[in-house]
Amino acid sequence: MTTAELRSPPRARPFALGAARVDDGSVFARARDEMLHLARVYPVDRLLAVFRRNAGLDTRGAVPPGNWEDFGHPNEHAWGEGDYPGRERAQTANLLRGHYAGHFLSMLAMAAAGTDDPALRAKVDEFVAGLGETQAALAATGRYSHPGFLAAYGEWQFSRLEDFAPYGEIWAPYYTCHKIMAGLLDAAELTGSAQALDIAAAMGHWVHHRLSRLDPERRQHMWSLYIAGEFGGMNEALARLATAAEEPLLLETAAFFDQENLLDAGETRTDILTDMHANQHLPQLIGYVEQYERTGRRRYLDAAIGIWDQIVPGRTYAHGGTGESELWGPPGTVAGDVGHRNAETCASHNLLKLARKLFGHTLDPRYMDYYERTVLNHVLGSRRAVRSDTSPEVTYMFPVHPGALREYDNVGTCCGGTGLENHVKYQDTVYFRDADGLYVNLPIDSELDWTEAGLRVRLHSGFPLGNVISLRFEALGQTGPKDTERTIRLRVPTWAAGELELLLNDTPAGPEPVPGEYASITRTWRAGDELVLSAPVALRAEPAIDDPRQCALFLGPTLLLANSEATTGLPFGLNGRRAFDGGLITDGTGAELPAELAEEGAVELDGVMFEPCWSGAESRYHMYVRSHDAEIAFGGNGTGVPNRVRSDGSTFLDELWSIGAFPDRAAFLDRAAAVAARVRAEGLLGRDELAAVLAAAAAFDGATVRPMPVDPAAVPTVPDTGAVPPAVAIEILEEPAPSGWFTSAPAVRVRGFDVDDSGAEDRLRLELRISGGDWTPYTEPVPITTEGVHRIEARVTDPNGLTGAVSREISVDTTPPVSHATVKELGASVEITLSADDGVSGVERIQWQGPGTFWGTFQEAFVRAIDDEPQVIEYAATDRAGNEEPRRRLVIPGGGGSR
Repeated sequence: MTTAELRSPPRARPFALGAARVDDGSVFARARDEMLHLARVYPVDRLLAVFRRNAGLDTRGAVPPGNWEDFGHPNEHAWGEGDYPGRERAQTANLLRGHYAGHFLSMLAMAAAGTDDPALRAKVDEFVAGLGETQAALAATGRYSHPGFLAAYGEWQFSRLEDFAPYGEIWAPYYTCHKIMAGLLDAAELTGSAQALDIAAAMGHWVHHRLSRLDPERRQHMWSLYIAGEFGGMNEALARLATAAEEPLLLETAAFFDQENLLDAGETRTDILTDMHANQHLPQLIGYVEQYERTGRRRYLDAAIGIWDQIVPGRTYAHGGTGESELWGPPGTVAGDVGHRNAETCASHNLLKLARKLFGHTLDPRYMDYYERTVLNHVLGSRRAVRSDTSPEVTYMFPVHPGALREYDNVGTCCGGTGLENHVKYQDTVYFRDADGLYVNLPIDSELDWTEAGLRVRLHSGFPLGNVISLRFEALGQTGPKDTERTIRLRVPTWAAGELELLLNDTPAGPEPVPGEYASITRTWRAGDELVLSAPVALRAEPAIDDPRQCALFLGPTLLLANSEATTGLPFGLNGRRAFDGGLITDGTGAELPAELAEEGAVELDGVMFEPCWSGAESRYHMYVRSHDAEIAFGGNGTGVPNRVRSDGSTFLDELWSIGAFPDRAAFLDRAAAVAARVRAEGLLGRDELAAVLAAAAAFDGATVRPMPVDPAAVPTVPDTGAVPPAVAIEILEEPAPSGWFTSAPAVRVRGFDVDDSGAEDRLRLELRISGGDWTPYTEPVPITTEGVHRIEARVTDPNGLTGAVSREISVDTTPPVSHATVKELGASVEITLSADDGVSGVERIQWQGPGTFWGTFQEAFVRAIDDEPQVIEYAATDRAGNEEPRRRLVIPGGGGSR
């Protein structure tokens, strides 16, 4: 496809996969090589087995991959759209089969194009031929509505969807259709397979035949159904197919998948995403951009951008993932949406595809900021560091809760499928081009054959642990460089810290590099030219968008995971080691930490080992640490003064650094004095403590751990407020769950103190009141055993009658919800409805799992056929506090047994 064939072509576009190559020394080479190994050794017959069985062909003794990608029930027939016997009598299983094979074909095509390996190209041809044989065999039966039908199950799932069958009776038939069509299109576009294009075009006409018979209202209802109506990127595939096959009718078919409420919401920037299934809708946004390119209808592009802006950054975790239990939470909520199954890897896969499409049209570097973060931390980190002949060894969920573990393996699942593709195309976004030049988007060690310029570009950075990005230019082939001015636009990483410098052939080159923007140089580029950007790596803490105390630690682009077996929040001193620029100060220099990480595979900070998120390791980790400084410190040097907590939970250091950074030392000292004066007036700093804090602040150089000598006259001063009231602190002796609720009964401790006279504390009178009750003298910690939201108030009175008071609110829910299953007999099947009750924090979700299904979120009634053998359905509810009930079991008997 060329941009000339598009009505609204992108302003910049990627190179062919074979034009760029990731260096073998890159951190990405590990996962690439492991997946290329799987591509080479995995038998095509195993992937074709489910198709051949459905078409009545010889499976050649091959066993399917397994899990979701397995043979159907032995009693299941290759039913057409009208001869399905109904859910009362049908026995079905593995209703998503065929999707994983589609992903595998895409992976093979990408790998073949990227490596130019004849064996991989032959494997693509073998796979395509098998699908063509299957399509022909299905057509020969006359059972199906159109000869283009190709699936590994009967056509009945599509007709049942048209009658609004729920997930459980069917399982996203158009989702599977998309994966097969996408694999065929990739084979056609990347390896030149004419047969693949013919098969895909026939499938496209079958889709048009099915959907053109339906009124628009029926289609809209279908696409709104949870998972059953999930169609992946059918609009993307059909738009691509319309161009590749030169059949405009298929662009009309793509529009049949327009989901009007989502288009309207994106175009008007109305947020409707809360509780929507993330990966059900992300692929269609990619399709909208494809449709925009071919129709010129701006609504499609505006909708995709509008929905993107509702996801990034307001619903994305530190590694770029999104969603809890596959669903989006409220807008602007990250720390508040941490559960135990966050960040489905499929969602990040599709966000990356969307990011590169949106960048191509807008040239907005924020899309590449997201791409860099997510491809390094989530995607590379999603591939276990192990070689396998049978499994993609990738994550389904890449969770973010305290003490999490990655969910590796995933043969046959949706994330297993996208995981196949993720790791053979790391080069696809490093470089883009436009009519007059080159975009260098990602600092990944690689090389590019830039044929238009007659140059080979070699990029070296040591990414993600290096601090210099170098572009060297060599003559490409015999023709050499073209004598034409071209513009190179080098993206300056957002994480680049300190003094930045851009050199061309060892000479400073304009313009001034700015983190997060592209530095552009226009000239006639020649062999021997070298463009070098210094991009120092620094340690920084990035707060969650909705909770400044929940922070992720980054070393440059690398997200650091704290290794800890703890499953509650991990406290870590952050504000006491901040630099004027907002970064974090350690004993090592900026270059020492990356070197240690490269050599040891981890770095130690305050006795805690941190590993890179991209390691592919299997240890238990914390993606976020809880900012907690018990002592006031500057540059990591303590003052001996407690960092006392206010009634709202904030501290001196919290307020001091809440603005993020300081332009210079004078601004820092002014703010330190102002905040210290306020904290002193609140009774949280004694006179001597105040003096110690201000002296330490004056000795802080803003960049290192080494205090500098200070003239006492240069120490800032604040007016003496005279006597200050005694202070009182409410301490909760347990840690809350990530939700913020206490899921075990907490105890409340009250402490009173006189900051100017520590000996007076035994003369202070303490009182406590809970939830508006009577004030009672405080003598010892008080357990809060009543469920609900409580207002805790404390007050202190000194011998002179001066009084201090504080209050805080805590939420307690220690009891999990109780779920119930209602079973309705339907002859040869049963319909199951799950419900749950929780009278405190409320029900967050119900999850269930049965044979052939994953531990998924329940949305609506589902149907299970009665099998020859008993089936066990497990289910459990989780409340908003985070309490999950023990899994309950429902046994569906086989062959007429009792339940």
